[in-house]
Amino acid sequence: MNQSNGGGNGRTAAVIGAGAAGLCAAKHLIAKGIDATIFEIGTKIGGLWVYENDNGLSPAYKSLHINSEIRVTAYEDFPFPSDYPLYPNHWQVARYLAAYAERFDLVRRIRFNARVVQVHDVSSGGFMVELADGSVHRFDSVVVASGHQGVPNHPTFAKDFSGQYLHAHSYRIPEPFRSRHVLVVGIGNSACDIAADICTVTASTTIAARSPVLLMPRMLFGVPTSRVLARIEKRWVPWPIRRKVRELIAWTVHGTMEQWGFRTPKSRTHAAGHPSLMSHFIWGRVKAKPGVVGTSGRVVTFADGTSGEFDAIIAATGYHVDLPFLSSEQSPVNGRWLDLYLRVVRPGYNGLYFIGFFNVASGGNIRMMDDQAKWIAAIETNEVALPTQAEMERAILAERRLVAERYPDSPRYGLELEPRDYRAGLSRELKVGRRRANNPPKIIVQ
Repeated sequence: MNQSNGGGNGRTAAVIGAGAAGLCAAKHLIAKGIDATIFEIGTKIGGLWVYENDNGLSPAYKSLHINSEIRVTAYEDFPFPSDYPLYPNHWQVARYLAAYAERFDLVRRIRFNARVVQVHDVSSGGFMVELADGSVHRFDSVVVASGHQGVPNHPTFAKDFSGQYLHAHSYRIPEPFRSRHVLVVGIGNSACDIAADICTVTASTTIAARSPVLLMPRMLFGVPTSRVLARIEKRWVPWPIRRKVRELIAWTVHGTMEQWGFRTPKSRTHAAGHPSLMSHFIWGRVKAKPGVVGTSGRVVTFADGTSGEFDAIIAATGYHVDLPFLSSEQSPVNGRWLDLYLRVVRPGYNGLYFIGFFNVASGGNIRMMDDQAKWIAAIETNEVALPTQAEMERAILAERRLVAERYPDSPRYGLELEPRDYRAGLSRELKVGRRRANNPPKIIVQ
């Protein structure tokens, strides 16, 4: 058994994953005097942003770019290079993350080729982290930053399709689909990206969209559309008005969703889009169909009763949250939900944290991870105190009810997060947590 060397305050932390989440978690912990060790299953820094990452978990395809502009995506204290485009590609993001690791002296703290196989609770407090090489290391806390896009969710109809089938996680380049009839299943950002990518070489490209969708333009009035929405969608503006504004923007640029074969959502949904996808609809390179109800051989039947024959299916149907190194008691996975207070803290397990397990409705994932990392570091140094376990569990259920009320009943929305609401809630918790830390409850002994 190995004991990690203590930091300035003697506390130690294990961080699982050297992607965007793990890097900022370690950075903020180290800044507070906590000795953090990062365990990375592969040999690269950058997680999902590393194309063909040897950790086997990256879904990055060759044409991948970020969906949020750099100024709202970057870590708060480490902007993207000034010569980067508004929406960098995966190579640029990977270089940015590697530069972040260098800037904050994180590289020497990363143990590469270090697969965590089990996290054990220690009765006296803390955790034992067991690696695939048989070594065991003790830490005061563990931050799980392993990502949630490593294990594909395959649709049930895939087993009955006799043509080529692959999940979007395995897609890389369009060339293998040249001159073929291809069906892309799903209408998230990955589905839009892949359809726009392959349609210039395929015989035909069809998107099957089971759920309603609002395809938003990436740019408006010469700036990212998100900037325009930020000026309009103040916190006091009711959601129905926000929805109408978004529908108006989408209609102004693209027309109605119905004219292209989609359905306009009537509840909150995760907006999607691609800079050139609608142009391909205009040119007839891409067509839309409703959800798939079944397959037989190469024939696919859709919810509207029509059918078509396809050579290949690419399923952009999401992922399962997979945490094989945690016990069933430690794991927060509860169906499509995660039992985490403010998406970070596992009630009942002091020192066990999760970072980056969300899908932001808008805004940048990396910036949200940075916010979470600051909170974790504040908890670990006792600058803030958490609510009671019962209070956290009630808050988890309340948030779950809110998500269920706002969004469609679909597995993808179990991780949905409204950045503005979340950051406001996190800010409130930091303030309240500081008061708790400064005024702990008095224990009366009778």
